[in-house]
Amino acid sequence: MSDRSKETEQQLFADLKVLSDSAFPKQCSTCGRIYNSPEDFFRHSNAPTFGSGLKGSWDDDDRTVVELFRNCECGSTLMDFFMDRRDRSSRGLKRRTVFGRLLDTLEAKGLSREIARQELTGVMNGNQSERLEAFGIRLKTGGS
Repeated sequence: MSDRSKETEQQLFADLKVLSDSAFPKQCSTCGRIYNSPEDFFRHSNAPTFGSGLKGSWDDDDRTVVELFRNCECGSTLMDFFMDRRDRSSRGLKRRTVFGRLLDTLEAKGLSREIARQELTGVMNGNQSERLEAFGIRLKTGGS
């Protein structure tokens, strides 16, 4: 593997790590419980006693987003926007920039843009990606 190719692989891994880490950890403001990953969040929180915990909503561009409500072990209700891609905070803008750069890199490596988007979204939600692993990229997801 050439130095340039190795450098590209290292940057790709670093960018994937930023995406995975940027949404977590989350912390309960009531008890301080920390959720290190989406998997940890689901595993160590509970569905609300009413309904599914999912609520449809609209973003600033009138697109549908899904709000997810879970109860911390202390009983406090937590909410996250797993589908909200319009986070305009500095953290959200950094994620969008990195995500775009990753799409470009994966597309240049032969993945279609849509497949690359699906794989990256899966990684952001704590899943493994066989397609990315085929490029020699193995991202360890959080959790216990």
